[in-house]
Amino acid sequence: MKKSLLLFLLILGTVTFAQNTKTESVQSLKITQKKCLKKKGFNLVLAAVVSDSRCPEGVTCIWAGEASVTVSVYKDSKLVEDHTMVFSMKNEQENRQWFSKYLLEKQKNVKSFSVFPYPKEGVKINPKNYYVKIGYIK
Repeated sequence: MKKSLLLFLLILGTVTFAQNTKTESVQSLKITQKKCLKKKGFNLVLAAVVSDSRCPEGVTCIWAGEASVTVSVYKDSKLVEDHTMVFSMKNEQENRQWFSKYLLEKQKNVKSFSVFPYPKEGVKINPKNYYVKIGYIK
């Protein structure tokens, strides 16, 4: 019994230490409704939340829902485009590619993105509180 336990712990320790110890450093940035037009290069601004039909926390839904937002892109204080995007599973790759066009080189490896705050049952979200959070691997 002791030999079996010792062998098990030895194998477990070997497997644990053999795994890749490289950890990914996930950073994030927020796209808010505040315009920062004095900034050089591209600047993303949340222009509007078109719709938010995501299933609120505390509710059981058949469909997860989606959020749709319009993001304005400025370059050197000049409007380049207004882009409306839908945040859902089926649009994930399309949204990732669009964000990558306008992010800094060190931010282009987009890992996740979402609209916040997430709805909660019985709580009305103030439109001014919405933002988009993008997680990227540095």
